[in-house]
Amino acid sequence: MEQEFLYRLLSSQGVSGRETEIQKIAADYMEGFADTVRCEVNGNVTGILNPDSGFKILLAGHMDEIGLMVTAHTEEGFLRAAKVGGITPRMYLGQKVRIDTGKELIYGSVASTAELQKKEELLDTDLFIDIGARDREEAGTYAPVGSGIVFDTDWRPLLGNCITSRALDDRSGAFVVMEALRRAKEKGCRNGVYAVTTVGEETGFGGGAWAGASIRPDMAIVVDVTFASDGPGGNDAVRGRVALGGGPGICVGTMGHLVMNRMLEQAAGRLGIRTQPVITPGRTLTDTDAIHISGHGVPATLVNLPLRYMHTPAEVCSLNDVEDCIELISEFVCMVDRHTDLRPF
Repeated sequence: MEQEFLYRLLSSQGVSGRETEIQKIAADYMEGFADTVRCEVNGNVTGILNPDSGFKILLAGHMDEIGLMVTAHTEEGFLRAAKVGGITPRMYLGQKVRIDTGKELIYGSVASTAELQKKEELLDTDLFIDIGARDREEAGTYAPVGSGIVFDTDWRPLLGNCITSRALDDRSGAFVVMEALRRAKEKGCRNGVYAVTTVGEETGFGGGAWAGASIRPDMAIVVDVTFASDGPGGNDAVRGRVALGGGPGICVGTMGHLVMNRMLEQAAGRLGIRTQPVITPGRTLTDTDAIHISGHGVPATLVNLPLRYMHTPAEVCSLNDVEDCIELISEFVCMVDRHTDLRPF
């Protein structure tokens, strides 16, 4: 797998609603191996293998990340902001941030005071971002309303072939679907494979719904992270034992298609890849939920990448799991065809 490209994605930024620049990176990358690359009007990027095939498989991983969005400017030149997705406002106190204005990147510091630190219930609307502006006018000139804000952090290597970074949720999944497309082409896959880096997942699964409705696939696999239970705060009783380095997680529950899951296990057996069940009785809170009910209905399942410390600036995953997800999904899309019977009985 092209690890340097994963690192490039993790070093970039793109909160929900402000994914344009990072989606340009995805489009440019897939131009190197996809038969066709489409930049959709909603912001999704779709790399296609065998576009003339009548049998279509959708692979989806979301490119957007959680963060903040500029809502106002104070007389003193500070930025006010609202949350984008499931952030924890307290994590932002005293942190450096990047601000994507749509034209350029600027940088800021989130104010941290004794009063804010002691506040029992800190809200996103309590935060002030200092960009060094002298007044409201200068702040508005450099960081207009609607600018996206993310932590100013970068990826770092850890022991055991692990990495830490913000936005592994779900740049890792977007990377997997792009790399799975590339590997499927190398394997000579003849099916129509549509690798979509979706937008807006963290704020309502809009990109997933769009992909399912517009592509109208015969089946779909979504790749997203799940909570690892093998670290601090983990609980095996919630989703079962899910461990970093334990291999791809297979969604077991309403959104995990039984036949597709069995075929994923068969593919894993062929490749000697370990998998682990991720118990998900109800909604997955991923693009799977939207794709599954798009159009006339789409058989779908979710492949999970185990992740520690989700929605923090220092998430942790295993690169071994990332590579195994790529190999598993590329094998699966080569196994199935239009004659595959997806009826559970």
